[in-house]
Amino acid sequence: MTQSTPQPDLVGRPRRSSTIRTVTALLLREMSTTYGRSALGYVWAILEPVAGIALLSLIFSYAFRDPSIGTNFPLFFASGMLPFVAYNDVQQKVSVALRFSKNLLFYPGVTFMDALIARFIMNVLTQIMIIAIVLTGIVVVFGLNVIVDIPAVMLALAMTFSLGLGIGTLNCYLLSVYPVWERTWAIMNRPLFIISCIFFLFDTIPQPYRDWLWWNPLVHIVGQLRHGIYTSYDANYVSPLYVFSIALVTFAAGLLLLRRYHRDIMNDA
Repeated sequence: MTQSTPQPDLVGRPRRSSTIRTVTALLLREMSTTYGRSALGYVWAILEPVAGIALLSLIFSYAFRDPSIGTNFPLFFASGMLPFVAYNDVQQKVSVALRFSKNLLFYPGVTFMDALIARFIMNVLTQIMIIAIVLTGIVVVFGLNVIVDIPAVMLALAMTFSLGLGIGTLNCYLLSVYPVWERTWAIMNRPLFIISCIFFLFDTIPQPYRDWLWWNPLVHIVGQLRHGIYTSYDANYVSPLYVFSIALVTFAAGLLLLRRYHRDIMNDA
């Protein structure tokens, strides 16, 4: 009586390799569609926000000569502006992932998850390059002596991108089902530029407004990044658990809704 040898798992492997190939193809498509077929298009897509943030830093440095922490206002402003821009860009790009890849989703090998993952990876990589270029440029141009807490910065980036993915995934469903939500969400987001502690420190806000601002997850993200850049800044109010909880809940809700209704969304598009 011969003993049968265990067979390797060949069920999940083809799908995993297919997902990798599909996401890679979607990434290449996004690069060619959004930035053009030449490398200059992608370089310009990075340099444009870099130049914009650098210009805003220069302008606001004349209005606010003394930052709330440190001695260099462009670094202080960039430490608040960069995570805000990164979150906003990721959530916006993920929220229109189905619309962007609508024609490809009718193919059986392409799922809505592939579209979400591709858009997320593409824009995360872009924002990381923007953050690195802006912060390095400020340090070099102004000759600053900055001791960066790498784990603290990495935690801030993880909070930023996870929140962008969660909000973007939920909005991907809401924008597809309720077109009016796109304008409503844009209006709701306008005050965030002012109330996300980009121009000031959370600690300097008087009560009871400080307790109200605490519920803004971007306040925690900005505080965490500044804690990583300014070693003297404690930022004991920051709660990564709070930010990750919001990210997880919104991502799970958006994923469940898209899994249930993505075919209806595509047929109605």
